[in-house]
Amino acid sequence: MVRRFDVTGSGGVRLAAWEFTAEPGDRDLTGDGPAASAPAVLLLHGLMGRSAHWAGTARWLAARRRTVALDQRGHGHSDQPPEGPYTREAFVADAEAAIEQLGLAPVTLIGHSMGALTAWQLAARRPDLVQALVICDMRASALGAASQRQWEDWFRSWPLPFASPAAVRQWFAEDDPWVERPSPGRGEYFAEMMEPGPDGWRPVFSRRQMLRARETWVYDAHWEELAQVRCPTLVVRGLDGELGRAEAQEMVRVLPRGAYAEVPDAGHYLHYDQPAAWRHILEPFLEGALAP
Repeated sequence: MVRRFDVTGSGGVRLAAWEFTAEPGDRDLTGDGPAASAPAVLLLHGLMGRSAHWAGTARWLAARRRTVALDQRGHGHSDQPPEGPYTREAFVADAEAAIEQLGLAPVTLIGHSMGALTAWQLAARRPDLVQALVICDMRASALGAASQRQWEDWFRSWPLPFASPAAVRQWFAEDDPWVERPSPGRGEYFAEMMEPGPDGWRPVFSRRQMLRARETWVYDAHWEELAQVRCPTLVVRGLDGELGRAEAQEMVRVLPRGAYAEVPDAGHYLHYDQPAAWRHILEPFLEGALAP
């Protein structure tokens, strides 16, 4: 079960937050699910993502924790202001507003890709709000202008509109030139980003706005903020993801209370590629991080 809340983000932007409630069969041994005083988790999707991408993870998290996912500005059901701002400051302030307005503190932040960067920047800025952090396949190093140009070219290569959700899955799982080997999880992930229109299926977001959001972090490194995170932090990478092992282990070294894990046979969208392995890694960390 999912319930929507509206949050007022930075600059008055309306943000959609979704609280997941465990189904009866998914609840813990008490049979009642998490109490109002249960530890809270805020899930932050990556660039182009939406809260629905966390549904599989949220389903088991909600059995023992208050579990909320946020559609970040420009994404999902949240406002998409034409001129933004889509700055790092705005994304971090939005997450801060969600935590405070929904009474989630002290919260565990779980972020994928861009959402992970937002999470660790918030943890560095407001340690009083964050008790644990999970960084899922996000780099701390600068990616540079070449990376941004590659994304511009990649967006132009999308064969829009797609004829059907099956066509979306096929292209992003196999036909996309960026795919090195078939990835059904990647296909499912991108299918969640599309909606039907008069001429076919198109993304629910503006690609121009996504590029504007991305350009606010690709030219800079984020090691200094990472080093300021004081809470227990898990850095997770897909073995075939965008975050390399050497950089991930350096991130762990920089973090005062860092830990490392990797998911075999998974790419950047590792919680879609290998959901069971993702849960197997995440659950013990959460239990240990929140132990008295």
